[in-house]
Amino acid sequence: MSRLTEFFKSKVLSPFDYFLIIGIIAANLIHSVVAGEIDPIGSAAGIAGVICVVLVAKGNIWNYFFGVINVSLYAWISFKSELYGDAALNALYYFPMQFIGLWQWRKRGAVDDVKAVKARKMTAMQRVWLVLGCAVLTVGAALILDKVGDPQPYKDAATTVLSIIAQILMVAAFAEQWMLWIVNNVISVAMWVVCTIEGDSHASLMVLMWIFYLMNSINGYRVWISLARQAHSNDAPNRNPA
Repeated sequence: MSRLTEFFKSKVLSPFDYFLIIGIIAANLIHSVVAGEIDPIGSAAGIAGVICVVLVAKGNIWNYFFGVINVSLYAWISFKSELYGDAALNALYYFPMQFIGLWQWRKRGAVDDVKAVKARKMTAMQRVWLVLGCAVLTVGAALILDKVGDPQPYKDAATTVLSIIAQILMVAAFAEQWMLWIVNNVISVAMWVVCTIEGDSHASLMVLMWIFYLMNSINGYRVWISLARQAHSNDAPNRNPA
């Protein structure tokens, strides 16, 4: 943990990053005071999740340490709230993807505490295929969920499809992952607001977590486009040795 402490003392994080991290901690403390009780599981999930996505936005490999904590707790919270699709997605997909991502990011240059992964951008045609693929898979999944009686098939299908594809793009270090995360975060905020209204435990803390995720995703897209341009510029001399 000493290396992690040294990382937070470094200049890798920006003031906005600290705003998000301190903000989610403060929001959890305020929530505990207002609610009159402490929710350690919900708070730990939310704080670990925000730190994770902040580090993803910086292209820092430490995100996977916090990712393991977040997806494990979030899977349990989703299961208790009877959001079985989200529970399965986190336990069976996100959890193992943390270790696959760690391996892939090390291959793409994120080999120490402060060195960012070498990000990349899709071509215009790849983006077109990405949008079409997301749309087709979402509609197909929604039709299946509707057949099995899902009350909100398109919402559930969208969050599942977008999450799966965005995680793949994240592991492969594509900046376009953030476009999908932004859409997914908006939908997830709405989903947990409904759960809060229905009185589900931990739900209000999940609303806070996803709001902070959304703010980070917008910033993450900006940062990763810059990282991708920097990586492209650094690789240019190797492609043109003359």
